[in-house]
Amino acid sequence: MSKVSLDGQVAVVTGAARGVGELLARKLSARGAKVALVGLEADALKQVSERLHTESQAWYADVTDHEAMSRVAAEVKERFGKVDIVVANAGVASGGPFVDSDPESWRRVIEVNLIGSAVTARAFLPVLMESRGYLLQIASLAAITPAPMMTAYCASKSGVEAYAHCLRAEVGYKGVGVGVAYLSWTDTDMVRGADQDDVMRELRQKLPWPAGKTYPLGPAVDRLVAGIERRSSHVYGQWWLRGMQGVRGYLPGIIGAVGAREVGRFSGRLQGMRTGLVGAGGAADEEARGRG
Repeated sequence: MSKVSLDGQVAVVTGAARGVGELLARKLSARGAKVALVGLEADALKQVSERLHTESQAWYADVTDHEAMSRVAAEVKERFGKVDIVVANAGVASGGPFVDSDPESWRRVIEVNLIGSAVTARAFLPVLMESRGYLLQIASLAAITPAPMMTAYCASKSGVEAYAHCLRAEVGYKGVGVGVAYLSWTDTDMVRGADQDDVMRELRQKLPWPAGKTYPLGPAVDRLVAGIERRSSHVYGQWWLRGMQGVRGYLPGIIGAVGAREVGRFSGRLQGMRTGLVGAGGAADEEARGRG
């Protein structure tokens, strides 16, 4: 598919205060897009906005709050006149054994990653239909393959993948494109936060190449931008993820067998693992909800 120029287009990025969202906002702005930044870290969002090359504005909102996101959608339309691109990027993660997991943190991962994506789309689809625009849902390698100690995150990312594929079929006749982006372990606060736990870090390092390494953020986000320019249905932040689609049917059985063996080796170290939200983004989410 040919590229669409981003110059003059209006892009909305959720979870834009850091990591993938921040760098994506910067790269979209560098290509001429006006950017609406949405998230829970008001000061950080304002700082990101001030560094962009084009018109931009930050909105403080919880993506799980339908009224707040509907208000943001209306205000973005009023501020910029239209919305061409929406990137549902906001996300949090938790790790550790499910049986010992903090129920509220586990639920919050589902709420932000899955429900928050749906709330985002529900709020912005009317304006995307007006512009015949494009919605990009950020998913993960976790949507393709299960991973022990990551039940909430895998469930949420599998959910957003399925949801986005369904939505594509519903809104395509309206001229709206829907893409799903897949990222492996990418150098963000979330991944660094997960790596602070010795068990999580060691389990990840035992994954077979190329799944066990952490990838730089810049090239991954460049691939996201290219996918947005092409309005791609599938966007892969790392080249090898495309090949995973062909073997994903075999992965639950393999992970079930290998994972049980590896987790068993760590059984004596699982007690006392932190099972709350990880990384700076997780801390910001907990603070916004008064759990910090």
